Order: sequence, then structure tokens, then C-alpha cells
Amino acid sequence: KLVNLARAGLWARFLEAMTEPPAKKAKTEAALEELEKDAVANAGPKIKEAPVFHVEDTTMNVMSSSSGTMLMPLTDGGLQYLLAGARASVGLKSGRYVFEVKILEVMSPLEDQNARTRMTQARNQLRIGFSLAGSSLFLGETKDSVCFDSEGFLTHEKKKSPVSQKFSSGDVVSVVLNLEKGGPNAQTLSLFKNGARACPPQPLPEVLQGQALFPAITFRNVTVHYNFHPQLLAPLPFKCRSIKEAATKDALVRPAIPAPKDGKYEALFPICLPDEGGFDWLDLFLSKNPQYTEISDRALLNWCEKSGINRPKGYGAAARSSNDKPEMGFGITSLDDLSVRRLVQAIAPLQKRHYVVMEVRLGLVADDRIELCSRWSAFKRVANVIVGDPPQDLKD
Repeated sequence: KLVNLARAGLWARFLEAMTEPPAKKAKTEAALEELEKDAVANAGPKIKEAPVFHVEDTTMNVMSSSSGTMLMPLTDGGLQYLLAGARASVGLKSGRYVFEVKILEVMSPLEDQNARTRMTQARNQLRIGFSLAGSSLFLGETKDSVCFDSEGFLTHEKKKSPVSQKFSSGDVVSVVLNLEKGGPNAQTLSLFKNGARACPPQPLPEVLQGQALFPAITFRNVTVHYNFHPQLLAPLPFKCRSIKEAATKDALVRPAIPAPKDGKYEALFPICLPDEGGFDWLDLFLSKNPQYTEISDRALLNWCEKSGINRPKGYGAAARSSNDKPEMGFGITSLDDLSVRRLVQAIAPLQKRHYVVMEVRLGLVADDRIELCSRWSAFKRVANVIVGDPPQDLKD
């Protein structure tokens, strides 16, 4: 209770400081005591693996630089409307650690004139926070992640709270995750902008406490530089260990999916009859095999929904004429004419990951099936015929 009261008092003083006249505000902010203290030396073993973003833990529109420290989204053919997401390979179970992201570029790609009335989220945005392994790559959308965003909100399970300063091009934002036991800032995360505190420590949602939390970012129309190393771009008011310095006891390292011995990743083609449980089978398959990425119009529609694109008909099952070939119906040309689908289908075979290519009609017509498979010549192509009595777990 005393810790909660201390947080509440700091939050009240912070809000007061943000609304005061400039001169008084500066004095009040200077008086706010930083409760985080310098990290003590860690004599135990540290992780050997460098934190990275594995391909399977990124969305298909994420491009990584050859240096390995920059991420940018593809922005042509409708992809400028879609969010990009990436989750790092090192999760934290205890201790206190920091990572940074710098916004290098804010992009202004061409947009349909109707797009602004359809977008429910910021055109350019960055979310930075933590998520559970295997969870959605779109931070803040589910109970499995929490994040700060460039508009000044803290988001968890789609619930937004205004807590911090905004940030944009040129800013370095740092997130400090405090999983230490005891102390006024235990089980909190804090945002720093250009080395200065941008908000009071925010309580970590209870559902995330006691679990390994992985650094993650979600972004649209911005290029970012990320830093997991000890040499911070914007030093904090206190010494804090970086993700690269994580102690073995504090961290969980997720290795990349092993590359196939023959170098060929798998492209799986389910063959099923329309409206006979094919997509139910697909949902079950993906839940058991998260290393596969779904390629389908249904997946594209779900991506649009997560990206905050308003669809006049809505996204419910009743608003879809078909799971296999649902009408886009956004009023945005590059989405409605399926330019974005063609671009995604062109990008996918270039990435080293496993896919499930769900095309019900094309899979049933011989000529279409041959043409579809020809796009995946560099992959191990496997047909999975879904006909007959379904397995018991699918019945359940």
C-alpha cells in the first residue's frame, strides 16, 4: 500500500508539473526525485547470445538493415496503411533492464484521398514495450503485451491511458523494465525521452508479472534504430543494465527456428472443400505450429483490422461473404483492388520462413493449382488434403 501511495503521489506531482507555467514547471520537475538507483555490479554469468529479431518474429513488411540495428517498413502498394511489428529474442524474467529506439525517419508515402477518413490510428506511429513469446506482434492489442506509443499513451489490451510526453523524428526513447523484488518501482516500466524521464513508473499489468517479457516494437511509416547494447544513445539519470548485459538467471533466450538441412523452407497447401471446416483446421494447425505464417485474404483482412483501418461493414463473420475470398470494402484503392495482396505474395517467397498458403478455390482447380505452386519453386511444397472425418481435437 505504501508503494502504491508513493506512485500515486509521484503521478500527481508529475501531472501538476506538466500543466504549470514554464518557469514553475521547470522548478517542479527538478524537484521530482528519481527513485531508480544505479545498478550494482553483476558478478554472475551473462547471456552469450546477442539480442536480435528473428524473421519468424517479425511481420512480412519489416525490412532489416545489413548492419542489423535498423528496421523500416515497406510502404508501397497499400503497405503504408499496415502496421509492422518485431519481437526480440531475449526475454526478461527478473532484474532491471533498458533498451532504446531512435526514430530516424518519418515517412510520407502517397495515400488515397479516402484513407484519412478510414484510419483510426496515427499515420506515423511507434509503439515500444514488452510482450510474451508467441503473442501478437501488434503491441497493446491483447493482454499479452504492454507498450508506450508516440502519441503519449500507455496501451494494454486495447485500453489506452495518457501518461507521457509525445515523441517523434530524432527522439531517442528508452523503456526501463523493473522486475526487481521490493523498492518503490518494483514491477513497473518507465519511459525516458532523450535521457529524461517522460512519465512516472507505470505498474506492470498483473497478467504479465512473473513471465518472461520480450522487448518489442510496432511501427508504421517510420524508420527506427534499436539499441540493446550498454553504450546508450541517450544516457539515463542512473546506471541501468542493457538487454545485452542480461544475467543468465534473469533472461530467457529464444533461438531461431532451425534452417532446413536442404535450405528449403516449407510452403504448405491445404486442399479442402469450401465451407467444410478448412479454416477451422487452419486455426488449429497454426496454434500447434506457430512457426508457420498464414498467407490468405483472411489473414490480410485481420492485418488491416489490427492496423486500425475502419471497414464500413465491420470485421465480424457476418460481414464476410467468404473466408477464402472476402471482399475488402475499405474505400481505399490499393486495398480494394488487391494491390497489397499481390505485393505481399511477391514479398513472402523472399523471406526465410515457413508458410501456409490458404487458397481454397485455387487449390481445387488443376491449372490454378499449378500456377500457384510455381510461385513457390524455391520452397519445399507440401499438399495437405483435408477431407473425411476430422480428428478429435478439431471436433472438440
